[in-house]
Amino acid sequence: MTFQLTPKEGEFLVNLARQTVTERLKSGRTLNVPEDVSSKLMELCGVFVTLNIISNGAKNLRGCIGLPYPTTPLAEAVIEAAVSAATQDPRFPPVATDELDQIVFEVSVLTPPELVTVEKPTDYMTKIKVGRDGLILEKGYHKGLLLPQVPVELNWNTEEFLCQTAMKAGLPPDSWLIKDTKIYRFQAIIFEEKT
Repeated sequence: MTFQLTPKEGEFLVNLARQTVTERLKSGRTLNVPEDVSSKLMELCGVFVTLNIISNGAKNLRGCIGLPYPTTPLAEAVIEAAVSAATQDPRFPPVATDELDQIVFEVSVLTPPELVTVEKPTDYMTKIKVGRDGLILEKGYHKGLLLPQVPVELNWNTEEFLCQTAMKAGLPPDSWLIKDTKIYRFQAIIFEEKT
C-alpha cells in the first residue's frame, strides 16, 4: 500500500465520522469538511465507516456503509459514509442519539480495487490473503464487498471468505468458481476509536 496516513490523521477521520453523525442526529444538518484539513485528506480515496455498538463487552455491528472506489476526496467520503452508516444501512434501523455513547466508530481507508487475474478459479486461493485483502465479487448485476477485517474477526479461511463475499452479492456461495465471475482485492488502513 503506497498511500499512508499517520495515526493523528486517522484519529482526525474517526473524530470527523463521530462529529458528523452526532451533528446529523441532533440537528439534522451535515457537517462540511473543515477548512484547515490537509491536502492529503482531500485525496481521492475509497472509504468505509463502520459503527459497532458495545454491549456487555462485546462489539456488534450497528452500521457499515462506504464508497469502495476512489471517486471522492477522503474527508468528504468519510462524512458521506458516516451519515449513511448511521441512517441508511438497510440491515438496521437508523441510529438513535441515545446510542452514540455505546457506539465505536471505525474508518477503513481503501486502496483502489485491483482485478485478480487467474487461469482457473481455484487459483484465487493463492492470490488472496486473509488479513491483508478485502474483496469485491462481481457477476452480472450482482456485487458484494467484504472489508479485510471481516474474515479475521470471523476466523474464516480464504475459501470461506470467497463464499461469504459471493453470498454478500446475493449469489450462491460457490459463484466465485464460475469463470465469468470477477474478483477484485483491495487493502485498507483501519482506524478505530479507543473503547
